[in-house]
Amino acid sequence: MRAKIAEALKSAQKAQDKELVSTLRMISAAIQDRDIANRGTGKEAASDDDILQILTKMVKQRQESAKAFEDGNRPELAAKENAEIAIINGFLPSQMDEAEMRKAIGETISDVGATGLRDMGKVMNALKERYPGQMDFGKASGIVKGLLQ
Repeated sequence: MRAKIAEALKSAQKAQDKELVSTLRMISAAIQDRDIANRGTGKEAASDDDILQILTKMVKQRQESAKAFEDGNRPELAAKENAEIAIINGFLPSQMDEAEMRKAIGETISDVGATGLRDMGKVMNALKERYPGQMDFGKASGIVKGLLQ
């Protein structure tokens, strides 16, 4: 993941694509922040799974910002946030549609042996472990809750 991001940054700098360079530097800085935080606790540098979590969080933050800008009648700022989302999504695995999510959740529920709502945390942790960056866990929790009731 790191190499892919670094290579994209190098290419963007050669192409003098300021928006892409800016977003890729922001991604690199977030990864470096995680590395520094891990170093302070004696952990390893951010793994690919950690990087996926960072990217997913960045997308979510930008979606919230874009919505706030649209609500505040600032379409130019919302467009900038949406452009950053598109760039970040280029490094994330493709998202599951609802049918794929339901299938994956059903399999995970049976694998974990979940029987009721009290097992929801186990199921969500297993999903986050198996499908990092591949599903919207906000939607997934609603589906899990519906299936466990």
